Amino acid sequence: MKRRVARRLQAALATLALAAATGAVLSAPEATAATAGATGFATQNGGTTGGAGGQTVRATTGTAIHAALCGRATSSTPIIIEVEGTIDHGNTSQVSGGSCSTAAGVIELKQISNVTIVGVGSGAVFDQLGIHIRAASNIVVQNVTVRNVKKSGSPTSNGGDAIGMESDVRNVWVDHVTLEASGGESEGFDGLFDMKDNTQYVTLSYSVLRNSGRGGLVGSSESDLSNGFITYHHNLYENIDSRAPLLRGGTAHIYNNHYVSLNESGINSRAGARAKVDNNYFEDSKDVLGTFYTDAAGYWQVSGNIFDNVTWSSPGTENNPAGPDPQSNTTVAIPYAYTLDAASCVPSVVSRTAGAGKGLQVSDGACSPQTPTPTTPAPTTPTPTTPTPTASTPTTPAPTQSSGTNLSIGAGSDGSGKADGTSYGNVRDSDLSTYWSPAGTTGSVSIKWGSPTAVSRVVVKEAAGATGRIGAWRLLDADTGAVLSSGSGAGVVTFARTALSKITFEITGASATPRVAEFETYAG
Repeated sequence: MKRRVARRLQAALATLALAAATGAVLSAPEATAATAGATGFATQNGGTTGGAGGQTVRATTGTAIHAALCGRATSSTPIIIEVEGTIDHGNTSQVSGGSCSTAAGVIELKQISNVTIVGVGSGAVFDQLGIHIRAASNIVVQNVTVRNVKKSGSPTSNGGDAIGMESDVRNVWVDHVTLEASGGESEGFDGLFDMKDNTQYVTLSYSVLRNSGRGGLVGSSESDLSNGFITYHHNLYENIDSRAPLLRGGTAHIYNNHYVSLNESGINSRAGARAKVDNNYFEDSKDVLGTFYTDAAGYWQVSGNIFDNVTWSSPGTENNPAGPDPQSNTTVAIPYAYTLDAASCVPSVVSRTAGAGKGLQVSDGACSPQTPTPTTPAPTTPTPTTPTPTASTPTTPAPTQSSGTNLSIGAGSDGSGKADGTSYGNVRDSDLSTYWSPAGTTGSVSIKWGSPTAVSRVVVKEAAGATGRIGAWRLLDADTGAVLSSGSGAGVVTFARTALSKITFEITGASATPRVAEFETYAG
């Protein structure tokens, strides 16, 4: 499988060799961070503005990038770092300071916020050097190339990810970047764009991902389901074996992307993930959508896509391709405004806009590139907000509004465990002053009835003084184990009307010990 990637690299390498022999310079138009703002899910949860409004500095080495981060007054002081030239292991050292946590051999955006990294001048290339975003928020990365990052061999960086995010990351916009490798895992490479361990509200737009065994993932395992709210639009995936992307749980919106030569599989929705897949162009590829390499099902809503010379494998125990006639098996609501280009023009508009060095051009929504109108938003630290949920959409709940008959009143309740002084019954007593807490930061509480009861909406309310503690969660049909929805934060959750005898709210992540005051259930 990986040899396919390597063979297709030969033509590209020959072109680069010719450029080197003739002294050609591949230049990129000047770019600044003062462009049209973020799109997709990165606009939610308070928005993503990066370092807008902060100091602008120029860096030509990785050490200088780290020094700029460490030279800020605090770890959240906004900063725009304009990068030019080649950033590599030889010029990327650790820098210490109270406003940063850096390491040699990787661009480390760790435990910080309000940062923009943008390529300018003749271009910015991160050569064999990954960008690691960890425990960070409000980050923008634009107009850079990251290439040949390895997890094995020499040199290694960032676990082999071109851009990797992990550990409670929020609000990242990656735009007009080129991410590329020179093969697959056997050649020492890993993912181009990976998110795990509670990473949410991310957009990848107008970017190129190519020549890799793995495009990228959301969730590192079938149990890492705390990630989600990811948008992928106007990207080119070219010569990728699999993971374009791989989704484990959560919600993804995937629209107006051009997929060429997906060699083994493409969008792999599994472990309860739900993907809205709109107006993409799939070309010369195999198994571009479905659940692959697992029996943990994922879901998709499809509309307006074009499948051009796409082949499909036969279904099996751990192989559930959506084709040859892809149909929706869920519905996914999107909380932000967006305009779809017709799928027929996606190859053209993506080729003219996606990747570093394209002048940050975007589509005008009618298949024509345009330079976005500059905006210069004030610096901001995102204030959490939530997208609007709808049926069968795993999403952060809306504010706690309820109507109709609360079916939890008079029902039974149990759970995985409870802290001293709390009770399962407190979540169904209509008293916000009482609550249930798990023994630690995670656990589950259930409402149960003597016979199957139809439910399509729940409302989870936190006790006073504990609001905002609940992080990632799953809502389960305890009769079957099926995931009805997933997301983060307390509030309203709606899903397809389901008859069940027991429904479970499972908290898988929290900022402190949660206090659930009410677990209300409604028929409609």
